[in-house]
Amino acid sequence: MPRFPCLPSSGRIVVALTILLTACGAPAAAPIPTPRPLTVAATTPIVGDVVRQIGGEHVRVTVLLPLGADPHAFEPSPQDIARVADADVVFAVGAGLEVFLEPLLRSAGGKALRVELTEGIPLRPFEAEVHSEGQSAVGTELHAHGAWDPHVWLDPNNVITWTHTIEAVLSRVDPARADRYRRNAEAYRAQLRELDAWIREQVSQIPPERRKLVTDHQVFGYFAHRYGFEQVGVILPGGSTVAQPSAREIAALEETLRALGVPAIFVSSTVDPALARRIAQDTGARLVQLYVDSLSPPGGEADSYIQMMRYNVRRIVEALR
Repeated sequence: MPRFPCLPSSGRIVVALTILLTACGAPAAAPIPTPRPLTVAATTPIVGDVVRQIGGEHVRVTVLLPLGADPHAFEPSPQDIARVADADVVFAVGAGLEVFLEPLLRSAGGKALRVELTEGIPLRPFEAEVHSEGQSAVGTELHAHGAWDPHVWLDPNNVITWTHTIEAVLSRVDPARADRYRRNAEAYRAQLRELDAWIREQVSQIPPERRKLVTDHQVFGYFAHRYGFEQVGVILPGGSTVAQPSAREIAALEETLRALGVPAIFVSSTVDPALARRIAQDTGARLVQLYVDSLSPPGGEADSYIQMMRYNVRRIVEALR
């Protein structure tokens, strides 16, 4: 799908939505009669949470990926096909994250509009993976998602762009409630701006020379760029959790951790931590689990997007300062 780097953010969103709603195989949306709630399918728990913040009681959101599921390895069930077939709108991250979505939409048919939330966001290329000091092991062309990193939500400013897209889509499909969606979106954007300021304050506690990230796979590119971190190593090659490193790659990564004095390895809650635990034991690094692709169960430490980001930042600061 084409991108629009020369347009301002608001312009890119309008153009992107026009293409998404007319050229992605979705029919033109007729306004939904009120008071029926909109039926929305969201691909991930994080997308679902942001949609609920804007839609409130006027949307009925079903999330395709269960809590704790790995989006890189997810396989939809027949129940998921039915959920998508019944939906008015399907919200996805896009940029290649949900490899399951295209065949799911073909199987489901139905009237749902497909909206990819990365539209309107300048995507970052995957960085070359560094497994030993100064040596780039993997180029962008080998990444499972292609050349572009889809993990945009780890910068709250990109989620602000999501809110504009979600607000515009819900208002177009359900114009009778457009003012309510606008008010909800404005209130949530204020919370996201507060979150960004809070993260900057927290990160300032880490000396710049200690802002080095080693993770299970490449997920922190947008976070690192926004808040002044460097990604110095990953365990799983290729930008996905489905690939496995060779013994040589593991040895080179361990050499990097020792050479740079990296004190922690960060692992997503959706990834088996066994290999990361072994590397941590070999190098003396601390193993720290974060929520990256999913949320915690309701009532847990990361049961919303904002709570997830606060939890992750606290753990990162605690491990690196």
